[in-house]
Amino acid sequence: MDSRRKKRLWPALWRVLLALLAVVAVFGALNYKTLVKIYHGITLFKPEKLTENFRSLDQWFDSRKVAAGSAVSSFDYDLQDLPSSYVYKGHTKDVGQFIDETHTTGLVVTRNGSIVYEEYFRGNNDASRCILWSVSKSVVSALVGIAVDEGFIRDIHEPVTAYVPNLAASGYDGVSIKDVLQMSSGIRFTEDYADPKSDISRLGPLSVGLGPSLESFLLELDREHEPGTRRKYVSSDAQVLGMVVREAVGMDLASYMEERLWGPAGMEGAAYWLLDSTGVESAFGGLNACLPDLARFGNLYLNDGYWNGRQIISKEWIRASVTPDAPHLLPGANPRSDSVLGYGYQWWVPGGEDRDFLAMGIYGQAVYVNPRYNVVIARTAAYKGYPVDGVEMELESVEFFRAIARHLGTDSEILDNHK
Repeated sequence: MDSRRKKRLWPALWRVLLALLAVVAVFGALNYKTLVKIYHGITLFKPEKLTENFRSLDQWFDSRKVAAGSAVSSFDYDLQDLPSSYVYKGHTKDVGQFIDETHTTGLVVTRNGSIVYEEYFRGNNDASRCILWSVSKSVVSALVGIAVDEGFIRDIHEPVTAYVPNLAASGYDGVSIKDVLQMSSGIRFTEDYADPKSDISRLGPLSVGLGPSLESFLLELDREHEPGTRRKYVSSDAQVLGMVVREAVGMDLASYMEERLWGPAGMEGAAYWLLDSTGVESAFGGLNACLPDLARFGNLYLNDGYWNGRQIISKEWIRASVTPDAPHLLPGANPRSDSVLGYGYQWWVPGGEDRDFLAMGIYGQAVYVNPRYNVVIARTAAYKGYPVDGVEMELESVEFFRAIARHLGTDSEILDNHK
């Protein structure tokens, strides 16, 4: 090819190349948000990125705001030291070491409504808004209780299809709200976080808007057991509860939570619910909030639904929520349960004299309530070892929390409404 032809060809090639780049740029601009979602979805659980990721999800994915309360419920401070050790399975272990090894990002402890310990780690602070994962389930349970108190949900013995008729096409047909609250729906669902083909792994991308709706996924689920006979932890149950609340009250979950829970409780920070592709909240694990507000939520339950000068949830609902009321829900070795912990209405119940209960999320999020010593502990974490020994870490966390409560409180400080 002579030099004159080359000179004529290069401008033509550049025009084609520029045109292609323009197409790519337009495509990228139109799909930038989707590409960002995909990138963060793929890298979400990379061990080296967990801490940053867990405090950033509501910024990266579509979310709906739950505004802070106009009258914030302030904590008094009475700072004290934590115990130096705790006992787990007969071994004395170091408290500080456990905090570090579980990659705790924040720990707030209250006693008698005052903050006695508050520390943040790994770049988090009191305003860090962290993903709560399955602690979200316990918040949804509170919203169910408020909807019952207000008469929007008439009776938890009603089937979920009384409020969400579409579920009649799934294994949830005829399952009562109460059985769903108690993770006893009988639904066939695999909650294996290490298996990319499990139901929870398939559900995860949908919760941040990558794929079809959460409801379409629920409609695919079949029944495995007779409802109300076995307790099997399945995140789909919490998503169904979110749908029931939404249909019963006639507003989205975030708006109802803002009006009936977050605002009245005087939460100091806004919370955000992650949304699926249709704008439905990911009720099973999509709430993002700051740690002091988790402590407020725990104190609401410690005080039988009374907080910030008002009864926000009925005492009856709170007590029923944390009381296992059937053999398959009791703590201890239980052939009808997949955990040694007992279960209430989306709350874990370890059993024992402390009458304690807790909300737990994967990778270490927790709200622990100990009525015997009037202690609430809220924790966020990004435990890198969760896929390997997460269940063991959660069981050890119960003893860690109990040691803190017993160190700080005495039986004489039990309030009358907890006797």
